[in-house]
Amino acid sequence: MTLRNDRFLRALRREPVDCTPVWIMRQAGRYLPEYRATRARAGSFLGLAKNPELACEVTLQPLARFDLDAAILFSDILTVPDAMGLGLYFVEGEGPKFERPIRTAAQVGQLAVPDIEDDLRYVTDAVRLIRRELDGRVPLIGFSGSPWTLACYMVEGGGSDTFSTVKAMAYNTPALLHRLLDVVTSSVIAYLDAQRCAGAQVMQVFDTWGGVLSPALYREFSLPYLQRIARELPRGDRDDHAPLILFGKGNAPYLEELAQSGTDAVGVDWTVSLADARRRTGGRVALQGNLDPAVLHGTPDTIRREVSNVLESYGTGPGHVFNLGHGITPDVNPEHLKVLVDAVHALSWPFHES
Repeated sequence: MTLRNDRFLRALRREPVDCTPVWIMRQAGRYLPEYRATRARAGSFLGLAKNPELACEVTLQPLARFDLDAAILFSDILTVPDAMGLGLYFVEGEGPKFERPIRTAAQVGQLAVPDIEDDLRYVTDAVRLIRRELDGRVPLIGFSGSPWTLACYMVEGGGSDTFSTVKAMAYNTPALLHRLLDVVTSSVIAYLDAQRCAGAQVMQVFDTWGGVLSPALYREFSLPYLQRIARELPRGDRDDHAPLILFGKGNAPYLEELAQSGTDAVGVDWTVSLADARRRTGGRVALQGNLDPAVLHGTPDTIRREVSNVLESYGTGPGHVFNLGHGITPDVNPEHLKVLVDAVHALSWPFHES
């Protein structure tokens, strides 16, 4: 099926584009009233995420409002550990929890790579349905959490302010944590490959909690597993290549190493300028980002100004995908996102003439 809008894929290949492509992390989410209505029909977040028809519906909702250049599968990063038997559930106001967190060598030894087309069939079915419904309009992004980020939830049993339990494992029993990360990495690779085979055209890995690690711990417990994904994940042939984006909140100190991992693109948050990120990555990868999500609470003129600043920071030439430096927050006015998306397309062409 021919894509009618391929500028996102072209940017990831560092090819010339008519204007900078833009999509938004969490673009299908609670800031949209139509999403909230669909979630209410589903009865719960997991009821929504595990229903391919409803997941497709909310994936497409932002494309009906905004001139976005990509769709991203509606799912959750914790589907993989849920499929590994940890018992995912959600507590209102507290977020995700696991019934059976992983704390001991015996528990780690019982973990195995899930059968994706069995245990996570609802995800691959959603991918197939979304691709069919998109009908070549824009590319579809599949995704996973990073091994370190998934391990954080698996060991802590949910979210954490301190990550003291998983960090204690890193300091006290590092070999045990490496065994956990090894099986999680194998699962992430299998999961992303299954999404690609089902029709996802781009893969993104979210290393949401990489930034909580010291440099030494990051280079031991996060970076090597991201490098392994970039090295081992099948991405199709030259004519049907599915690019990989490695995104990490707080990954600025490690841009050189990420750029040399074999990934196609690196997503960055707002704590580093794109000019600096581009200089340090040396044109080896495309860059994605990196507007502070808080800008969306500004006035339309403020949003347009800050969009222009991000575009100017990247500079001329291809290889830039515009995004926020993290996900859009639930309290954003949807009209403000429209201002952002339209501003990216309207203001970007002078910076990307080839």
